[in-house]
Amino acid sequence: MAENGEEKLLAVARHIAKTLGHNNINMADDILQIFSNFDGRFSKENLSDKVLDSDHRSCVALDHSLKSLDQRISHFVSSDHPIWADSADSAAFLDAVDDLVAALSEWSSLAADKSVGACIARTEDMLQQAMFRLEDEFRWLMERGGESYDLTRPYSKSTENNMPFDSEEDEEEEQQIPVALPVTDYDIVIDALPSGTINDLHEIAKRMVAGGFRKECSHVYSSCRREFLEESLSRLGLQKLSVEEVHKKTWQELEDEIERWIKASNVALRILFPSERRLCDRVFFGFSSAADLSFMEVCRVSAIQLLNFADSVAIGSRSPERLFRILDVFETLRDLIPEFESLFSDQYSVLLRNEAITIWKRLGEAIKGIFMELENSIRRDPAKVAVPGGGLHPITRYVMNYLLAASRSRISLEQVFEEYPKLDDRVASSTSSLSVQMDWIMELLQTNLEAKSKIYKDTALSYVFLMNNGRYIVQKVKDSELGTLLGDDWIRKHTAKVWQYHVQYQRSSWNKVLGILKLDNSNGSMGANGFAKTIKEKMKLFNTQFEEICKVQCTWFVFDEQLREEIRISLEKILLPVYGNFIVRFRSVPELDKLGDKYIRYGTEDIEAKINELFQGTSGSNGSCK
Repeated sequence: MAENGEEKLLAVARHIAKTLGHNNINMADDILQIFSNFDGRFSKENLSDKVLDSDHRSCVALDHSLKSLDQRISHFVSSDHPIWADSADSAAFLDAVDDLVAALSEWSSLAADKSVGACIARTEDMLQQAMFRLEDEFRWLMERGGESYDLTRPYSKSTENNMPFDSEEDEEEEQQIPVALPVTDYDIVIDALPSGTINDLHEIAKRMVAGGFRKECSHVYSSCRREFLEESLSRLGLQKLSVEEVHKKTWQELEDEIERWIKASNVALRILFPSERRLCDRVFFGFSSAADLSFMEVCRVSAIQLLNFADSVAIGSRSPERLFRILDVFETLRDLIPEFESLFSDQYSVLLRNEAITIWKRLGEAIKGIFMELENSIRRDPAKVAVPGGGLHPITRYVMNYLLAASRSRISLEQVFEEYPKLDDRVASSTSSLSVQMDWIMELLQTNLEAKSKIYKDTALSYVFLMNNGRYIVQKVKDSELGTLLGDDWIRKHTAKVWQYHVQYQRSSWNKVLGILKLDNSNGSMGANGFAKTIKEKMKLFNTQFEEICKVQCTWFVFDEQLREEIRISLEKILLPVYGNFIVRFRSVPELDKLGDKYIRYGTEDIEAKINELFQGTSGSNGSCK
């Protein structure tokens, strides 16, 4: 009994000495000296020998375990065949790796001991070799899985639940949409790897993360999946172009590239990237940081390629004809911003999301710049050559058709101009910035046309020119989205302006004729002979003036039939009554009545017929004069 107690006491002393020896050598020596002074059985030499015997036995056991693990690990590490080709081999290898990781974790607390530290170094080297082989196996599985998925095969709608892993593979595909063809239904995902392969990858990823090889695992994963993405975008026709290459392309070539970019961007953000996100989350289930890192590395190059092209378009030429294609890029990126925000929101990829928003705003600035260039082109359009017959000027057709086409993208343009408002104190705050922009362009066009009207030497023709162009502008505005933007007040104002041009035309062209036919009361004081002579001269002068006006104005052209009819009717209303009264007075003079056929060349019906010949245009183009 006493011996048993003594043995226990010695065992406790040895344990204390052993524990202290691992943690603080000086303190262990002090404790051993105290024990030796207390009782000779606890001498330093006696206890140290016991401790050394215990450490020796521990090292022997550790060495034995290492040899066993080394034998199990090296069998697989040195294998010439893929371990995951056989499910039994893969399971055995994973068990060995698990035991190795557990052993290293257990023995790490004893690392201060030199003999144990040497064993731990061997264990770490063994773990590294195992991780390298796991990395090779991971790559092999990824490549084999990628080969089993042909890029030209159809996509399939996802029928899987939200569980991270599924043991069964989809047997049927519900919808066939080849990679290289346009896609209209984006409610689909790509099952790029079989579910069994995904499960195997997940098991390897777990071990690599546990073994401290998270980044290496993410790297080999992303390098394999990145190739798939780049190949998919290439098959959609998207080229890798530098900024310089984009800017060197002809406009037709760039339009084709933009069309391909739009299709590729929608497929990438709505199908390819979400599918990659889903795959990352399944392979790295439970390791969100590794999943986020891998997803960013997979998609970063392709996302940057898409964004760089959009940016190249944004910083390119501000030529007005480019507006509509740049609007397409703006609208596409705008509609994809929610996808960027959803997919690229983690710490690794948030910069991609921010870059997408920045480039989208830059496209908006480009659109504003295009409108500024349109304004400049209107200002610079020279007023050198008059349009024959006072017809429509090419700049009027160009600007109005341009604005009509632009107004079809009213929502997008309002978004652009509300983001970056153009302040104007003349316009109420309730008016949209796009309305202000359109009104300003209209004002510039009107100013330009008024300058061009001064080229005409004939004042009446200048007003016909302004009538033609003004009427064309009003009609285009009334019958389009421009009318909504500019408002009813604008339409009424400019309709009234066209009427003012009409009035000015009559005054400058026909008032002189009407003045000839005017007979005031003073004519009665002339006497019969004097009055007869006066009215006879007026008749001759009227004939000359009327014929000259008709001869000239039948070469002028009014494009709008309704406007042409309105002008004719108004001329008949002011001319025919006055002319009719003049003929009555002419025939009231007896000596002139006998000579009526000689001086009266036109009856009222003849006057009406001549007026109807006006504004038909020159012979060989818009009509001829009789």
